[in-house]
Amino acid sequence: MWIPILVIIGVIILWVIFAYNGLVSKKLRAENAWGQIDVQLQRRFDLIPNLVNTVKGYMDYEESVLTKVTELRTAWAGASTIDEKAELDNQLSSALKTILAVSENYPDLKANQNFLDLQDELKNTENKISYSRQFYNDSVTMYNTALATFPNNLIASMFGFKPQTLFTVTDEQTRQNVKVDFNN
Repeated sequence: MWIPILVIIGVIILWVIFAYNGLVSKKLRAENAWGQIDVQLQRRFDLIPNLVNTVKGYMDYEESVLTKVTELRTAWAGASTIDEKAELDNQLSSALKTILAVSENYPDLKANQNFLDLQDELKNTENKISYSRQFYNDSVTMYNTALATFPNNLIASMFGFKPQTLFTVTDEQTRQNVKVDFNN
């Protein structure tokens, strides 16, 4: 009579262990995915001083844009949450769009090899950031789904697992299409 009860208890314990380990694995994957975004955003922030210095000599009257980029870069160092960093990233994306759009008015700048190289590096970094954001959101969705589905939700609530936030664009200006005019 004790053997079936011990087997049932053993199965329940194994199920709890596997469910717990699965949730931990998904949570760590989501945290790693955020780390990849963080790495790419840091790479972009490391490229910014070079871009600003290259552009500075050509864009004297757009000083406010360059100042804004520098302030955002400084604020990035103090940001601690995903939401703070996401908001700074959105603001920086808008500021970089402005710099690149304004650069169209400076033929000498557009021909500058340093500027062209930095543009390529930023383009590659933006692509990596985009992929990293998608991977992060996929990982967070898998983790949050595991938290919400039965019977994992029992284990999640028992051990205090909390849902994570998706990376979203909150700045409406960032959602706008960039106007490109090849007639100039």
